[in-house]
Amino acid sequence: MLKIIMGLVYGSCTSTYSSILREHVRTNELCRIYSEACIELCNEMGIKAIDLWTAFRKQEDWLTYFTDGVHLSGSGSKIVAEEILKVLKEADWKPSLHWKSMPTEFSEDSPYDLVSSDGKTTLNPSDWTFHREIQWD
Repeated sequence: MLKIIMGLVYGSCTSTYSSILREHVRTNELCRIYSEACIELCNEMGIKAIDLWTAFRKQEDWLTYFTDGVHLSGSGSKIVAEEILKVLKEADWKPSLHWKSMPTEFSEDSPYDLVSSDGKTTLNPSDWTFHREIQWD
C-alpha cells in the first residue's frame, strides 16, 4: 500500500496469492472490495489515486510479480513505479513532483565527486542523466 500525503497520492492494495494467505483471511475478493472503496474515497476527496489492483490484474501472469504472495518482486516494483510516475507526471501540482521538474539538491562541486582523468579536477554528476532499464518519461 502506498501513501504520499505531501502530494496527496494514495495507492490501493494489490492482488494477493490467495492460497498462501487463506488462513489470514486476506483474499483477492476482499482486496478488490477494499481497493475499490479506497479509490472511490480518494475520488470523493479529490486525492490522486493509484489503482494498483487494476494495474496488477492487467498483467497476464500477475502472480510472478510477487515473491511470496504479498511482497513485490523486482518486476512488481517496476509496475508500482510506473503507476506512481504516471500520476506525478500528469498532476498539475506546484511545484511538480516529477523527477525532471525538481531541482538537484546539493549540486555544488564537492571534493567527494569523481576524479577527472587529469587527476586534479573533479566531475560533478549531479546533472547527469543515467539511463535505466525503464525510462521514466
